[in-house]
Amino acid sequence: MCIHQLNLLAASNNIPITNFLGKQHPIEAHHLSSICDIMEKAMVNGDTCIIRCILVVFQVVFKFFFSPQTERNRDIVRRSGLLLWQLLMAPRDQICAEIQKEVCLAISSGLNILYPGEVEINNLLKLVLTEGERNSGLSQLRDVILTNLAEQLQNNRFGSEDDEHYRLNDELLHYILKIVVRESCVLITKCQTVSKEDFQRLLSTVPAASSCLRYLMAVQNHLLSNTILIKPDENDDSDSSLQGETLKVQELKTSILSLATQILTGCDEVLEMLQQVTTALINSDISDREQRLKGLEQITKATMLGHLLPVLLTSLMHPNLQTLTMADALMPQLVQLVLYTSQTALLLKTQSPVFSELTSSPTGASEQKGKLLPDERMLEEKEEPGFLTGLKIPAPWAAGKTVETVHPVRDNYKFKETVHIPGARCLYLRFDNRCSSQYDYDKLVIYAGPNTNSRKVAEYGGNTLGYGSRSVLGTGWPKDLVKVEGDTVTFSFEMRSGREHNTPDKAMWGFACTVRAQESSEDVSGGLPFLVDLALGLSVLACSMLRILYNGPEITKDEETCQELLRSKLLQRCQWQVEANGVISPALTPSPSPLPLTIDEDREFTYPSDVLVPPVGHYFDLPRIRLPPGIMIKLREISGRARPQFRPSIK
Repeated sequence: MCIHQLNLLAASNNIPITNFLGKQHPIEAHHLSSICDIMEKAMVNGDTCIIRCILVVFQVVFKFFFSPQTERNRDIVRRSGLLLWQLLMAPRDQICAEIQKEVCLAISSGLNILYPGEVEINNLLKLVLTEGERNSGLSQLRDVILTNLAEQLQNNRFGSEDDEHYRLNDELLHYILKIVVRESCVLITKCQTVSKEDFQRLLSTVPAASSCLRYLMAVQNHLLSNTILIKPDENDDSDSSLQGETLKVQELKTSILSLATQILTGCDEVLEMLQQVTTALINSDISDREQRLKGLEQITKATMLGHLLPVLLTSLMHPNLQTLTMADALMPQLVQLVLYTSQTALLLKTQSPVFSELTSSPTGASEQKGKLLPDERMLEEKEEPGFLTGLKIPAPWAAGKTVETVHPVRDNYKFKETVHIPGARCLYLRFDNRCSSQYDYDKLVIYAGPNTNSRKVAEYGGNTLGYGSRSVLGTGWPKDLVKVEGDTVTFSFEMRSGREHNTPDKAMWGFACTVRAQESSEDVSGGLPFLVDLALGLSVLACSMLRILYNGPEITKDEETCQELLRSKLLQRCQWQVEANGVISPALTPSPSPLPLTIDEDREFTYPSDVLVPPVGHYFDLPRIRLPPGIMIKLREISGRARPQFRPSIK
């Protein structure tokens, strides 16, 4: 076990032993060969103690002391790998769980040594992902490898050298996603199929994420965080640097779009299963139906719906990801998810007591309708209950923001903070009844604005406890609400006096104040049910994507440059000649026009035959474009032609 502790200590990068082990010379091939001989002998004799010790030695050797550079070293590596696989694939009755775990840790530690090429590693991962459900050893090896890759991925920036090793290709991600979807569906199905005791035991174990789900979470967080937090190098403004940053951002967005599409598709399957299980529980007659319906939401949080989808929805609202490509690709899936979540949330809502009282109480409904006006009664009859019926939308701003000094304040202490609540007409301040300072000039000054140059509202200081100044500034610390006009208030506190030896902490407590936008504190809701919150989040994202699709592509620089020209009425009324089938048509009027409003670019357009026939005569009957007199005068001056004079005809 001493070697095992050494391995655990070496895994930490912050401990000096890691640097010490990393500087040691690589182990020679004959030493590793001797270790393999000891392992083979222990396997023949069935000595589990020696086998376990050698497995821990393998972990340390693979991680720090071995480099397969020569052909002899590669042969020893192949021999070590065969021994490890022989132990991993041994029947469960011949190998204990502890040894199987150590085998998985040894293979994971020497992953890049036992499988030096990318193809070999991908083949191994494909094997453990596809066959892991049929073999306990492969399943445990899959969990260990994915857990290790997830931890390493979280510590690497996108585009780094190690990023390619820890972020698997799309095929392997697809296998992992299939496992996560299957695990989520099985977990939800257990809410209906397991016994009452097993269901209570299940509730006590969630929300625990499996290794596959943890790896997907790591990949998603890795991509999204780098996309949202990516910043160009301010010291390097060269064209190559800007081009490299642009390519990196485009690669990130492509990877996110691919991952988001797969995650939303998987969530679609899980939500469909959730809706089926919810409907089956509602229609069942089991004794603990209400408890299972309540626990179903907690179980759902342990699936990919709780671990992956909320983070993805929040990140897709970031401006870096609000693009036309994202909206066009994800919109169909978002609409389907909105339908599933809202329908399932409504199903669960119909089973809650609050909803039942609102919808099934004949007396309450009749009395309420009797008080409505005729038009309102007609609207009330048409209104259908939704998943938000009877729920109070959380108002986190109602709780206010607390601003406070340290307690007690120390000598020469200074404090300054600004609170801004957007949209508030005025702010209400409520002070703690323990507010005090040693002297009245150790005071707090309040300003109605973003800084101390704003209008002064009030100032407070001192104490009434019989210490220091034994008095307070003005009327003393307020016991009622203090109203400040506007949406911003600034607090400035300064401790100017030194603490006297007999002054207790309560006389130098400082201050604490809660800032709210409402005069009376509202009842702050603890939050919405999970599925309701998910449905609202999906709806907000879908509306945002719809807005992007409606606005279309962004205006190009050429369009911005030609804005004045495009808005010109003269240009809009110009007569354009169009070439079709090798023949130039005469100038066509914009309205009415024999041409269709839209032209399909995928097929060749043929003009009507009568359009290509020149009209009879030497001129075309075109509408006259009237220009302002000033422009006409300048045109005549430039051309040198005077305005024609019309003489009245003499009969």
